[in-house]
Amino acid sequence: MRVLIAPDSFKGSLTALEAAQSIASGIRRVFPDADCRLAPMADGGEGTVDALVQATGGRTFSARVKGPLGSPVTAAYGILGDGRTAVVEMAAASGLPLLRPEERNPLQADTHGTGELLLEALKRLRQDPADSGNAPLRLIVGIGGSATNDGGTGCMRALGIRFLDDRGNELPPGGAALSRLADIDVSGMTEALDGVDVLVACDVNNPLCGPSGASAVFGPQKGAGPEQVAQLDAALARYAEIASKTTGRDIADSPGAGAAGGLGAGLLFFTAARFVPGVELVTDVLQLGKMMQDVDIVVTGEGRTDAQTLHGKAPMGVATLAVACGKPVVCVSGCLGEGYRDLLQRGMDAVTCSVRGVSDAEACITHAAGYLEDAAERAMGLVRVGMRLHGIASS
Repeated sequence: MRVLIAPDSFKGSLTALEAAQSIASGIRRVFPDADCRLAPMADGGEGTVDALVQATGGRTFSARVKGPLGSPVTAAYGILGDGRTAVVEMAAASGLPLLRPEERNPLQADTHGTGELLLEALKRLRQDPADSGNAPLRLIVGIGGSATNDGGTGCMRALGIRFLDDRGNELPPGGAALSRLADIDVSGMTEALDGVDVLVACDVNNPLCGPSGASAVFGPQKGAGPEQVAQLDAALARYAEIASKTTGRDIADSPGAGAAGGLGAGLLFFTAARFVPGVELVTDVLQLGKMMQDVDIVVTGEGRTDAQTLHGKAPMGVATLAVACGKPVVCVSGCLGEGYRDLLQRGMDAVTCSVRGVSDAEACITHAAGYLEDAAERAMGLVRVGMRLHGIASS
């Protein structure tokens, strides 16, 4: 049996590679001679650097940059095996997991460290780019999981743009200060992005402002109460007005502008970035369709499978590709939430979970690898039953 194993990470417990290895171990309990081909996945958020670096034989590096509230953090980035592509996760520099719950402050948190990380990645990329004719350098930016709500202004500051009040003074970091924005000075913007094809891996379609915007939808999980949500939304509306006048671009309502606290808007306003669904970008770089051509079954998974999985998450991307390739696909996840059955109407052949009965979150995290291995074994046991019913040899 030839099996392609392409799970996302199990947030807080297993990387995508660790999850794939656990699933492979469970499969081999049932089919000892199975040819398990591992393809760790990501959707543009956490794990994207690791997935793309591993798939292309690239290298991972790290840099010291500013965290969401200014304290230094060590953030990883990757140079892919082609030698001409850098990949960065904004969450590595400006992500919510970098702060304790009591530290969350979307009024002041900013994305300056993300801008620093972009510059570090581009600096290394330019040091010794692989010779590939006229192919441009490429920068992949995974956005998601942010602790910020600053419209990407911190990132743009790191790239040399100044955000000024009506007296010409630079505004302090954070989204709240944008309510006093009067002018944007782009004259000092770095040339580091010139000639670089910037791809933004994004799996949300939210606009910058309004009831489905960055502040209203994502602000509460970053620590914003109702009054702060309203304050931040008004500040981002002011920012959108001034940025549109400065750049001549009216992108506040563009899908993805509200991603990562509005970092999507910052990239659209001030760079030539192109948005790409994260899972599509990853499957393209991994050449996942090609990997599926001669396998018998595809197994994917994630920490929690529910209705949100349908909207740009890695397992759904894997299932969509498997359907196109005519391959059966099974999802083995940490737990199942409301709406998971909808996946069965969209190409997923079976969905199961690794949680054993009533179990607390700590136990699920601590024993995640073993639980996942057992779940894969159970799933493959049912596959073997089906094979016997149809008289198919299990070798």
